[in-house]
Amino acid sequence: MISQDRVEEEICRLFKQAVITLPPDVKKALKDAYDNETQEVARLNLGAVLDNIEAAEDLGVPLCQDTGLPIIFVKLGKVEVDNLLEGIRRGVERATREIPLRPNVVDPFTRKNTGNNTGQFIPQIDVELTDDNYLEITVFPKGFGSENNNALKMALPGEGEEGVKDFVLDTVLAAGGKPCPPILIGVGIGGSSDLALKLAKKALLGEVGVRNPDERLARLEEEILSQVNSTGIGPMGLGGKTTALDVKILAADTHTAGLPIGVCIQCWAARKATGRLK
Repeated sequence: MISQDRVEEEICRLFKQAVITLPPDVKKALKDAYDNETQEVARLNLGAVLDNIEAAEDLGVPLCQDTGLPIIFVKLGKVEVDNLLEGIRRGVERATREIPLRPNVVDPFTRKNTGNNTGQFIPQIDVELTDDNYLEITVFPKGFGSENNNALKMALPGEGEEGVKDFVLDTVLAAGGKPCPPILIGVGIGGSSDLALKLAKKALLGEVGVRNPDERLARLEEEILSQVNSTGIGPMGLGGKTTALDVKILAADTHTAGLPIGVCIQCWAARKATGRLK
């Protein structure tokens, strides 16, 4: 039996790791972008980002003041768990006090802050059932400078791959420098409207620089990445070679009458951390 206390402890640990230390794949992509950049302003911006990452790790403090909305992805295998929901909620509350995380959760209308990063339907929890013999938890603190630039299109089936590419590019152009590029772009294709956006967000959990095992989707990822980086938006929107570090795509089957396309944009602070309990 995995106790509620163990879940709470793991959630708190994962949030501390996520908001202070970027994953190695993201840090490598940012360093590669810096090494390959030729524009002076772009190099200055990327250099500042790299310095910020190093300072956060050295000081043990969050690398961005916006520690995000708490989003949790759970893979629940063939294990017994004591009150998973309460363990997650208490873990978020504890992380908010101890790390600390900035209290970001408010009523959508009154804007009254709950003070502990929990609230109605928050933390946002996605549960996937598996045949594994463990409980896997991924925390994904999502800042809203990038989240506010997400988009959904209920495209017509005939728009196909070109429609997908055009919509992602239009979304990136509309976002410009607002999501603090260089960004990561998650794309969800198919399913229903809500599933397309969920897939777009889950796509961001993939490793930067690793292509989709589906050859068609891998090709689409590369084509969109090339188009986005050809815009010249660059780091912080001030010009340069690297507007996006990567494009990640997940696809689901869908209805014969539709082609939902979800786009989820992540800033350079692509924070995530995963742990397993048995």
